[in-house]
Amino acid sequence: MGDVRLSPHVSSKDEGHTWPRRGAAFAVWYLRVVTFVNLLGAVWVSFGNDIRRHNMDEYFTPYLLTAGFFSGALSLFLAVTMRRRKRAAWILNLVLATLLLAVIVLAMGWSEYRRHIQNWISLLLTALFVVALLAGRREFYAKGDRSNPRLAAAVAAGGLLVGSLLAAGLVTVTNTAPDDERSTFLERWHYGVLRMVSLAADDTRFEGISTPGWVNVTINVMSTALMVLVLYAAFRARRAVDPITGEDEARLRELLDRWGDRDSLGYFALRHDKSVLWSPSGKSAITYRVVGGVSLASGDPIGDPEAWPGAIEPWLAEAREHGWIPAVMGAGEEAGMVYARHGMDALELGDEAIVDTDEFTLEGRAMRTVRQAYNRVKRAGYTVRVRRHEDIPEEEMAELLRLADDWRDGETERGFSMALGRLGDPRDGRCAMLTCADAEGRPRALLSFAPWGAKGLSLDLMRRDRDSDNGLMEFMVLELIQRSREVGVDQISLNFAMFRSVFERGSRLGAGPVLRLWRSLLSFFSRWWQIESLYRANAKYRPIWEPRYLLFEKSTDLPRIAIAAARAEGFLEAPGLPKWLNRKHLERAADSADPRQQASRTTRSRP
Repeated sequence: MGDVRLSPHVSSKDEGHTWPRRGAAFAVWYLRVVTFVNLLGAVWVSFGNDIRRHNMDEYFTPYLLTAGFFSGALSLFLAVTMRRRKRAAWILNLVLATLLLAVIVLAMGWSEYRRHIQNWISLLLTALFVVALLAGRREFYAKGDRSNPRLAAAVAAGGLLVGSLLAAGLVTVTNTAPDDERSTFLERWHYGVLRMVSLAADDTRFEGISTPGWVNVTINVMSTALMVLVLYAAFRARRAVDPITGEDEARLRELLDRWGDRDSLGYFALRHDKSVLWSPSGKSAITYRVVGGVSLASGDPIGDPEAWPGAIEPWLAEAREHGWIPAVMGAGEEAGMVYARHGMDALELGDEAIVDTDEFTLEGRAMRTVRQAYNRVKRAGYTVRVRRHEDIPEEEMAELLRLADDWRDGETERGFSMALGRLGDPRDGRCAMLTCADAEGRPRALLSFAPWGAKGLSLDLMRRDRDSDNGLMEFMVLELIQRSREVGVDQISLNFAMFRSVFERGSRLGAGPVLRLWRSLLSFFSRWWQIESLYRANAKYRPIWEPRYLLFEKSTDLPRIAIAAARAEGFLEAPGLPKWLNRKHLERAADSADPRQQASRTTRSRP
């Protein structure tokens, strides 16, 4: 007999849960089919009219009410939330479907409806949907935020008021009814409210209102947008997570002192915008941040590799409990293998450039261009100081914080997986600072490195005056490499180069057409995102390339993971309150007199 292979998420003990999974799958696919029919009926007029006519006295199934954008958006949103195993969505579907089933049963009790065989079809479909929901109840376990009902009610009340007033105003402007039959504003407002609910609203009661067809569609689209906002507020994933406490940070630092040399990104686990989950033994931990329904971790788990599974399991369990999508950015190969045993897949993001300072040399023909640039900047009179943060006087550190903000490129601070997110915090005294001054002694650039175990550094922050000479950053990095013994390090982690292998192999003789095409596409996008230039900037140091991976459970989640990662890194910003109403903006303005407090709230990254 052949071997029976189970899914990584299904053990032999779960074989008895086949029917709950099938019931959940049926409910989700039912909603998907209804969504397709609704949207098709919204754009195909004759088909939509047939559905509406049948809904009046024949077919009457859940969410197949008007064959319009409203019903389509409703069923689509419920299908998505049910696919994410939201408990609140299951409750709402069960309540609505049960009520509709009761209505159908009562209607069929009347003799005039018994002649319609289609009612039996409606009864069967609705009953199957209810049975599927009941059978799959255990599969819908994801919790929402407790504040969601209040937020959804507020959005519904405010949105309905504003939307109905806008609809009434639009009807007033476009009303073509004769003057002697003109309606009152209350009637126009009533008409707008009905149109927000359905395109099939009865117009016979509004003889004084005559509007073009596009007005009714516009009002219905407005109602669809409002409904989506209300459902999003009702079913949104829990956002607030417990931040790292002082005790957690102390325990993490103990693990980093012992195991920190395993991962160059380990120190970035101490970011203040992350939460932490511990293994039962306390020998390992995972730090993460929830962004857009994605539980985003970065780097390898902290601590003893043998205890990593004990931290990974509760992290995945928490993600399932709240309906989050688990993902890891920038994991190393060893950690990727451990995550893979827990059902996660890997996608190579790129490579991290690591320089072994004992092996590095500026001699040789291959380093000729780098050597010449280094000597040119040095002849211009630039000098570099290398110090630990704890050795920098408080007044000088405050001035460096001010300069770092002035030299920042743009208003948006970037960084998450490879940035500490603060500068000048007294607890980060072991970080290394490089300051560069010109021939006249004026500061022109600075670099900050986070500790990487006992004898390593990992690049955190790069800032320079735009009026300074080109090649200043390369000059500072080379100075650090050559003077690494001053701070007691022998390995330095530089920038991360995305898709490094594509550029390297795509330029070789004999590269295939697919690889060359992929390299051409990346080179094209490098005009905006500096993908290729970042690779070449690192390659000049002839580093050791260490691959880094993106870990995920399902390939269909990759678009959401990509958006969440872009938001976490600062490349995308979710819409929100205006800056002058934002609480963080007010706090930053209040603390502007204290540079250290201001710096502790900002996020910085590698450029």
